[in-house]
Amino acid sequence: MAVLEIRGLTKRFGNTTAVHDLTLDVNKGEVFGFLGQNGAGKSTTIDMLLDFIRPTNGTATISGHNPQHDPRTVREHIGILPDDYSLYDQLTGREHIEFAITMNESDEDPEAILARIGLTTASDRPTGSYSKGMRQRLAFGMALIGDPSVLILDEPSTGLDPNGVEEMRAIIREEADTGTTVFFSSHILDQVEAICDRVGIIDDGELIAVDTVEGLRNTFNTRSTLILSVDSVPSSHGISDLEGVENIKYTDKTIEVSCTNPEVKSSVIARVEATGASVTDITIEQTSLAELFSKITTGGKIE
Repeated sequence: MAVLEIRGLTKRFGNTTAVHDLTLDVNKGEVFGFLGQNGAGKSTTIDMLLDFIRPTNGTATISGHNPQHDPRTVREHIGILPDDYSLYDQLTGREHIEFAITMNESDEDPEAILARIGLTTASDRPTGSYSKGMRQRLAFGMALIGDPSVLILDEPSTGLDPNGVEEMRAIIREEADTGTTVFFSSHILDQVEAICDRVGIIDDGELIAVDTVEGLRNTFNTRSTLILSVDSVPSSHGISDLEGVENIKYTDKTIEVSCTNPEVKSSVIARVEATGASVTDITIEQTSLAELFSKITTGGKIE
């Protein structure tokens, strides 16, 4: 079931078209990554979803409500972590959480929220003393209050250290597992790849690809590399005769096979083992989302 429905969304600023005819559905409980280069139209799209700016054409609904016509109801359904949020430097982290709970008319426990975002020990410090990562954690915690059906996150991992990124990723997945729809933009593509169910790529204001990462790999015929650790490298194996094998490299104890057809991997392993060699480990290196993004948006060649 689609929770976020976008139809023909367009925004023009004078003679400049920032977003053109964007149509997209995001489903209940889905983690959807919205990707694009700087200036591609990501933030403009999010601003239209939040009714910060009005579209020139087209519509968007969140949980069946149009943010232009019923902004208050939409706000009741969503949690927001904008890229340019502001905190009150003189207020403590706890006071921010308590304020958000009051505004959302929620009965949530501030201590539970603070513990979830890892700010218990800093909860009574003024946020003016917080690091960027701590401020990001706090703003994320405020977005979670009120049990939103949709989370809209703009560059959510900004300022976080690797542990913080991993903790936020776990919370996002927990939210999705309970039915929350998560729509977020990010330029850190390995993080997107690690958590998203699907991604959409916007380029020069137009949505040019929507799929799972694996679906994008298949669509753009990318290669994968099969790395076999063996007890000995056979001198004759016939791997190069298999359709879908493009290149083979050897070291003393490994065979690296570049495959254009994912189904050929099992045949490669079978032929190596048929020579009497023992395969002791198998590693598969796939084309990364960053490489796919480059290919889709700039026409870059994927090796």
